[in-house]
Amino acid sequence: MAKTRTSISLERDEAERIERHAERAGMDVSAHLVHAATRQIAKSDAMEEQFAEVDALIARAERTADGLPAEPAPELTEQEHREVEEALALVHGRGRQGRSPGHAE
Repeated sequence: MAKTRTSISLERDEAERIERHAERAGMDVSAHLVHAATRQIAKSDAMEEQFAEVDALIARAERTADGLPAEPAPELTEQEHREVEEALALVHGRGRQGRSPGHAE
């Protein structure tokens, strides 16, 4: 397989850091960068594949929502407001006591 040369530009400290990591890994800089890039590509591809069904579901829901008539939002009761706030707190990683999961008290 024929090789292709690609040029990149980076700050001196970044280049030195990459050189040190490559040396510790027993690789030249090119091999180290190719290894890192191909690992990241494989990870991204796996994530995209894993979430493809969810992404498609979201896209369908958004298309459906775009076709719905605009209606004024209903007024929420105090209980409904509390429930929405609790749900949003969980979505944003805060438990019912306002702490993030896994954090000691």
